[in-house]
Amino acid sequence: MKKIEILKIILPGLLPLLVFILADEIWGTTIGLYVAIGVGLVQLLLIYIKEKKLDKFVLFDTILILLMGVVSIILENDIFFKLKPGIIGLILIAFLGVSAFSPKNLLLAMSAHYFKGLEISNEQEKLFRRNIKTMFWLFAAHTVLVFYSAFFMSKEAWAFISGGLFYILFAVFFVVELVKNIIARRKFKKQELLSELNSEGKLIGVMTRDQAHDGSKRMHPVIHVHILNSKGEVLLQKRNENKFIQPGKWDTAVGGHISHGENLETALKRETYEELGLKNLKYQYITKYIWESEIEKELVFVFLAQHEEFNFVKNDEVDEVKFWSFKEIKKNLSKNVFTPNFEVDFINILNKIKK
Repeated sequence: MKKIEILKIILPGLLPLLVFILADEIWGTTIGLYVAIGVGLVQLLLIYIKEKKLDKFVLFDTILILLMGVVSIILENDIFFKLKPGIIGLILIAFLGVSAFSPKNLLLAMSAHYFKGLEISNEQEKLFRRNIKTMFWLFAAHTVLVFYSAFFMSKEAWAFISGGLFYILFAVFFVVELVKNIIARRKFKKQELLSELNSEGKLIGVMTRDQAHDGSKRMHPVIHVHILNSKGEVLLQKRNENKFIQPGKWDTAVGGHISHGENLETALKRETYEELGLKNLKYQYITKYIWESEIEKELVFVFLAQHEEFNFVKNDEVDEVKFWSFKEIKKNLSKNVFTPNFEVDFINILNKIKK
């Protein structure tokens, strides 16, 4: 979702006004009116030829210039014409205000209409709405200045405020946003990147590991590998005490994020080696499900593998590993020994496989 789409909607309709201001300075109000209307009609024609439809914003702007220009000429008072950009501003403020402060985001709905299949996450929508609010207050301040200049300032000052100042304000806005985005992207690239998924498991964005655990519950993919030995015992790992989530608890033998752009096979091999130092396991896919906790939401891909005893070396991820019998696990369920996620896996998946 690009902020420039907002300007693509707004700026074409302002062109007749800017042309009038320039022509009025050179040839006077009457000629300026003719030139502005002519430019508006040419715009309408070109847009119709290209897109096979009338641009309602340009049409409205051109008609408003015509009506207020005629009134201004008849009454020999240009105050009516000077109010025109302020009236346009009020309309835009209403449009942006509804989009920014009400449940109905008109601007987002318009974008979705023009960009078929557009999907954005809740976090992206919040960011988009924040930017609309900023634009709302910019428009509001600009519109107040337009009305003030129409009544109390010179014609030259009004021309600058109603035209040039508009572009200066938004140029500053977009430069600031551009700088903020560049800084954010640099920080973004330094962190582990994860895929953001919608409810159907389709990719809709990218986020950092921190964002996945910040309580926003943006769904991301993870893998769980349950390792059994020939006795049917389940290998569990004891999570490092410094872990942010569920420190010191016994958990699935292998569990971790699938990095953005990484496939399942690569993630399985990487996580197994990082946590247990094991290679060349044969993985059997079992199922997938959505897991939601207080701080995150995961699409979990569950696999089985087989392995016997091995020499484990403590690392930053895991403090200890141990094979548990099903009987031992059942005795310790709901006693704050295991992670909630493992208990769900055990009850709904492993216990059924055992039977």
